[in-house]
Amino acid sequence: MRTPNFWNRKGILSTCLTPVSWVIELVGECRQKLVIPEVFPVPLICVGNLVVGGAGKTPVALDIGTRLQAMGIRSCFLSRGYKGRMEGPVKVDEDLHSYKDVGDEPLLLSRCAPCFVSTDRPAGAQEAIADGAQIIIMDDGFQNCSIQKTLSLVVVDGRNGFGNHRLIPAGPLREPIEKGIMRADAVISIGPPHLEMDINKPILRAKIQSIRGNGLEGKRVIAFAGIGRPEKFFRSLRETGAKVVSSHSFPDHHPYKVREITAILNKKIHEDDIVVTTEKDMVRVPLSAAESITAIPAEVKWEEEGLIEDLLQTVI
Repeated sequence: MRTPNFWNRKGILSTCLTPVSWVIELVGECRQKLVIPEVFPVPLICVGNLVVGGAGKTPVALDIGTRLQAMGIRSCFLSRGYKGRMEGPVKVDEDLHSYKDVGDEPLLLSRCAPCFVSTDRPAGAQEAIADGAQIIIMDDGFQNCSIQKTLSLVVVDGRNGFGNHRLIPAGPLREPIEKGIMRADAVISIGPPHLEMDINKPILRAKIQSIRGNGLEGKRVIAFAGIGRPEKFFRSLRETGAKVVSSHSFPDHHPYKVREITAILNKKIHEDDIVVTTEKDMVRVPLSAAESITAIPAEVKWEEEGLIEDLLQTVI
């Protein structure tokens, strides 16, 4: 989806929709009070956020999975498989499943560690444990109260923050900021700029950047992205030294059509122009056009790497 512009300010439309958000808040509170979360014998790390849209959850989840693997710990990812048609529980297999089956993010996660998709999170966790998971990493699901978390991390985009600070549909919030932060163990601010918050919780600062040394330095690139914040991808390309001569934004999780990709490829003026996108977008590109496009990996760069390592040690 593409986030509405009025979510960034408290205008007339946002004010008119506020009573609806009160109802949604009440339903959420009732669910939190009535549902008894299931407890599992392995630690569960939840990487979530408080708003709708891209904050950087999946790159952070991938970073954590990579760190755990380096420690010799078998981790598994757990996702609901947003926009995928399979309810699960199912173990993602890139040779068998497409983004239409399990969603785009689980395909990306499965390249790092086993990933299970399940709309029923406890059932998915059981499958992950049966598969040998020593730690489960939930990509999203902070508001899901059906499962007990060991460590809850809230990821916040420092540039966009919490929008107009109102709940859906009047704003981008999934729940009130104060209540969400209270349940979190730490906040991860993705920047720059970084969100300044006066809270009694650890704040980790990081940025998501295109991996340097990708051969794009000084090259003319035509970039497209259908993620929560496409402009972040374009900015990171420029930071690596690429010359972004054309950029094209699509809604998050956008299913690309051949004609759309063809139109982008036709933007090439010079023979050495390179068409690039994110790894997450690449799994939604039609196979017939994939060979003409370069997927650019991203990585999380922590300001103080020791802080995330210390948090993981509390779980281990």
